[in-house]
Amino acid sequence: ENIMRHLEMGKTPYQAAMEAADEIGMAVIATTFTLVAVFLPTAFMDGVAGRFFVQFGWTAAVAVLFSLLVARLLTPMMCAYFLRPRVKHATPGWIEIYLTWAQWCLHHRKTTLLATAVFFFGSFFLAATLPTAFQPKDNQSQTQVSLTLPPGSKFEQTYTLAEQARAVVMQNPHVTLVYTAIGGGAAGGNAFEPTGAAESRKATLSIQLTERGERPRKQVIEDALREALRTLPGVRVKVGLGSSADKYQLVLTSENGQLLNEQALKVGQELRTLPGIGNVVSNSSILRPEVVVRPDFARAADLGVTTAAIAETLRVATNGDYDQSLAKLNLPERQLPIVVKLRDDARENLDLLGRLMVPGARGPVLLANVATLSVESGPAQIDRYDRQRNITFDIELAGQPMGDVQAAAQALPSIRNLPSGVTMAPIGDAEAMQELFASFGLAMFTGVLCIYIVLVLLFRDFMQPATILWALILSIPGAFLALFLTRSAISMPSMIGIIMLMGIATKNSILLVEYAIV
Repeated sequence: ENIMRHLEMGKTPYQAAMEAADEIGMAVIATTFTLVAVFLPTAFMDGVAGRFFVQFGWTAAVAVLFSLLVARLLTPMMCAYFLRPRVKHATPGWIEIYLTWAQWCLHHRKTTLLATAVFFFGSFFLAATLPTAFQPKDNQSQTQVSLTLPPGSKFEQTYTLAEQARAVVMQNPHVTLVYTAIGGGAAGGNAFEPTGAAESRKATLSIQLTERGERPRKQVIEDALREALRTLPGVRVKVGLGSSADKYQLVLTSENGQLLNEQALKVGQELRTLPGIGNVVSNSSILRPEVVVRPDFARAADLGVTTAAIAETLRVATNGDYDQSLAKLNLPERQLPIVVKLRDDARENLDLLGRLMVPGARGPVLLANVATLSVESGPAQIDRYDRQRNITFDIELAGQPMGDVQAAAQALPSIRNLPSGVTMAPIGDAEAMQELFASFGLAMFTGVLCIYIVLVLLFRDFMQPATILWALILSIPGAFLALFLTRSAISMPSMIGIIMLMGIATKNSILLVEYAIV
């Protein structure tokens, strides 16, 4: 731009390139290092956000350093030999408007400073109204419906409900394809794992939507599916791919399992009263029937029966097992192993299980002679977080900003008045969002401090750089105003945009101030 300005003054391309490059040479060097000072601190941010910013910070900093070589060497050389003299044209209309506003501000300094102060402090109130999120909502053409039946449900029951859900989903005009997977084996797991039988109560519907231009946003379609699937009886329904950007996770932890379950019941009831959210699903295990085996250790030791032998006998009888030495089913192209186990209804027949033979040192003995069997109920699994029992609530955002849902959840009486021994821990995007804001603030403070040091070295004065820093600070309220007008949330991409804006504001301010002083 400076070379073009000299060309319009009637100079030759070679003279214009040499004089223009020398005129702003120090300013270009200063702007380069100030941009590095803006970008580089973001590469040292902590947490999950730091994993995203480390590549951005280093890439931007290195690119700016290479741009210095281009600006000082390649650009002047190419302009000197490829540009042609040109006649100065009339000033564009938008430049005239800008100059008029600039002259008015210079002649009314007090009014300008007052309006700037009002805009600056008013932006803080504006920022308080902005929604917050870690990542913006995606609009991919895929989504998912997860169904979870009560413990003990049969595969046939899961299949029936999955078919009902598929029929409901296919009624949506924006759905083109539904792929249903039932149980752990259908999802690609090991069919012979001990947890494989329990997974038969779960089903997943992978849904393909129409192209973006032919449908509303994915969140609108998910809300419609969520409402339509409420009619399914006796099943937990989750709509969405399950990514952290689609849900807010709230975790309660405690060493007292009974107290934790009681408080989680209250929290779950109040969470479901929040307006505008989707389903609220917790990982608190529904009690399921189970066969409890209590070995008689004295009798087992006398007969030479180990607890491992008892457990192995029951595992083979109930879950099934296969061995390479057993017979196989011969097919034309392969062999299938034959799984050996009791019938499914045998799990509820304690007399039959008690007659199982358990190997011992003195020969096989009846299971009922060395253990007592009973049918009781218990949790399917016990989850821990930081070595404490925990219950996690997955709250579907249903298009709402995570910050708004988080604030509403934390304002509930059951959350504000947690009993002694029960604590709330942030995880997922909520934790990452807190880390993002904390690390971003520290990175920006470090960047502004480095910018000030570079400017002091450039201008050899401690007061002159303050004018540039004021322009840098005032760029952030402008970003808040843009987010407010576009109804966007303060998220990681908007943070990246603010960093870029600060870099541009710094560069322009240095060029203007340095040119005015020189």
